Amino acid sequence: MEKSKLNSLQNINQTVILKAPIQKVWDTVSTSQGIESWFMPNDFQAELGHEFHLQSPFGPSPCKVIELDAPNRLSFTWDTEGWVVSFLLKDLDDKTEFTLIHSGWKEDDVVLPKANEKSSVIRDRMNNGWVGIVHSLQKVVEN
Repeated sequence: MEKSKLNSLQNINQTVILKAPIQKVWDTVSTSQGIESWFMPNDFQAELGHEFHLQSPFGPSPCKVIELDAPNRLSFTWDTEGWVVSFLLKDLDDKTEFTLIHSGWKEDDVVLPKANEKSSVIRDRMNNGWVGIVHSLQKVVEN
């Protein structure tokens, strides 16, 4: 019998209204220097198919740009666990609605080798981490 999808973990979703125009937010989430200012050091380039690394606390994480629709959407694979991170931007005149989606979670009891923890534990940690990271983005673009 096939294992139920009931144990699959939900995407992480963080949405915030930023008091900054969409182009400023886009420049901050779609350039290497911008990403480093609120997230992690990297060698990102806004090119579809570009392979780059995020310098995470666990070492360099391989990533690849898989979706690019300036200034509205950017998605990339992150690390080797099947994760996808997406930044969605919606123009609200002088403000921007920013949504971060972290998808690709395995079932809750699957141990992720790099962190040697269950997927559910890592998801909870990362969900909390994303709250702070999105807040950092807010501070960068609103100043």
